[in-house]
Amino acid sequence: MSGKHKTPMLDELEKGPFPSFITEIKKARNSSAMPEMADDELGQLEKSYNSKRGYWKHGGIVGVLGYGSGVIGRYSSLPDEYPGVAHFHTYRINQPSGFFYTSKALKEICDIWDKYGSGLTNMHGSTGDLVLLGTTTENLETLFAEYSSRGWDLGGSGSAMRTPSCCVGQARCEWAMIDTMDICNTVTQHFQDELHRPAYPYKIKNKISGCACDCVAAIARADISVIGTWKGDIQINQAEVKKYADSGMDIQSDVIDWCPTECMSFDGSSITIDNSQCNRCMHCITRMTKALKPGKERGASILVGSKAPIVVGSLLSWVIVPFMKMESPYEEYIELLENMIEWWDDNAKPRERIGELIEVKGMRPFLEAIGVDPQPQQVYEPRKDPFFFWSESDFA
Repeated sequence: MSGKHKTPMLDELEKGPFPSFITEIKKARNSSAMPEMADDELGQLEKSYNSKRGYWKHGGIVGVLGYGSGVIGRYSSLPDEYPGVAHFHTYRINQPSGFFYTSKALKEICDIWDKYGSGLTNMHGSTGDLVLLGTTTENLETLFAEYSSRGWDLGGSGSAMRTPSCCVGQARCEWAMIDTMDICNTVTQHFQDELHRPAYPYKIKNKISGCACDCVAAIARADISVIGTWKGDIQINQAEVKKYADSGMDIQSDVIDWCPTECMSFDGSSITIDNSQCNRCMHCITRMTKALKPGKERGASILVGSKAPIVVGSLLSWVIVPFMKMESPYEEYIELLENMIEWWDDNAKPRERIGELIEVKGMRPFLEAIGVDPQPQQVYEPRKDPFFFWSESDFA
């Protein structure tokens, strides 16, 4: 179908060499059972571009029976002008670990979505879920019944455990120090109630990366991050180092000079590493894959506290547990995760993330509550004042 709305400003976004979301919305007018949703979405967006105002409102809580999360209610504040988006709810599907889909699975998801929604998708949301954009309140239960009958569950939303996500890990990546997909699946299954029924002060996200390259951006986006790492010395193949040098790589400027702790040196044919100063950032390993490998004892660092700037400014995670052996069934990690969430749940104000709470309460009560000893790696930044405090028990 051709659109009933004139969209000259949106049409500009289709020009140029790059794919356009406007083109994809126009395609949805011809593929879904409710083409008017995509059409009125374009009309309302064009109006927003002209008026420089947004026309979405929350308007109420919607969901499916037995679940408190997974559906985000969205309504147009101009329902008479754009009736196709009077209801435009978002439906989140819990993605498989590592974002692995078969083409058959994706076609199944899209075929069902075309029957009950706008046909618009987001692959994926920043939390991780496969996001389906635009359906009506009366279609939610039927939509859920079809997806769940085929094994697809709702993801997290609201003040709940958000859907855990991970990188592809050992399935495709030689640098993965841990089985990210197994950890992600274990956490997802363990926290089903917390994921589907919001009962927390605010959202809490858990992301798992196989190494410090952090392909799911856990250190910047997850309240609790698992980052694969190692103990011991980086493994060096000096013969391969020489091959890199002989092939023309400028090892000094491309690798050595970029080391954040300046723990490496190169004499023209071989590399020397002071492993006691290495912070395992992975830069040298990613640059010289054949010459350098992580140490043989593998595990993960557990970090806490990152978030986007919503209530207050953004935060990056900081280390809580420098090294943990991540071995199935991951009981040590699950227990730590439960302890951290319990302390946050007991102490946080509404809409306060765990990183913000640690800033308010301090690291000491947090570590005491979760049963983790203070360690130098937990220091986020140098002290800003000369004062320190103690209790009588410190001298016992």
